[in-house]
Amino acid sequence: MCGRFGLIHSWEDIHAAYGLVSTSFVLPQRYNIAPSQEIIAIIRAASREGAGVDNSGGDGEPARIPALLRWGLVPAWAKDPAMGARMTNARAETVAEKPSFRAAFRRRRCLIPASGFYEWQATGTGPKQPVWISRPDGGLISFAGLWEAWLGPDGSELETATIVTTEANETLRPFHHRMPVILNPDSFDTWLGNGTEDRFDREAAGELLRPAPEETVGVVPVGRDVNDVRNDGPELLTPLSLVNEPPDQGELF
Repeated sequence: MCGRFGLIHSWEDIHAAYGLVSTSFVLPQRYNIAPSQEIIAIIRAASREGAGVDNSGGDGEPARIPALLRWGLVPAWAKDPAMGARMTNARAETVAEKPSFRAAFRRRRCLIPASGFYEWQATGTGPKQPVWISRPDGGLISFAGLWEAWLGPDGSELETATIVTTEANETLRPFHHRMPVILNPDSFDTWLGNGTEDRFDREAAGELLRPAPEETVGVVPVGRDVNDVRNDGPELLTPLSLVNEPPDQGELF
């Protein structure tokens, strides 16, 4: 699963990695992003009415734009937006059929940038040991995500997102049986879709929902301060020794 992550890459890094149309965006570094908080996502401009940008990306594909969404998807039909607290992750195996996610899977897929994410390892005694999971080369991680727009009774609109998860690969299985779906740049357009809804588009997107290769991520143990959502600073990534594991499993960033 994915219950906490961080995004500490610069806006310039993100703009270049996703070929975004928008040229400016306020993006503070975040080391401890938790459910119900605001996250950045990459969406198709055509999927949001009134985006205010050219929908053509210059390479024949619809334009990609950044969006600020609340983490925890609220389906359009939900009566209470509090439902989003239970929708921070969507299982890849059922995302195309489950009522909470199927409309978003058909029309509103997104990319969620991260510098890394956290999991917790059982130690046998005492509290679980948190670990930071990131790319060994320090690059951005791109989660497969879904987003929705919910309209309240008073006319207010709430845009939310969820992270799609799949079975864990061999690297992450000691920490959790699930992991986020991590997409490579050559699959971004397939996941985002081309602005049309058809069976072949959904089938191609569904084929991407699989565990990332083992070499995609490295694991480094960190302190338990990350357990408190009020803590959000670079000290959270200070490496520690992992119980029963060598301390040099990967680089932090």
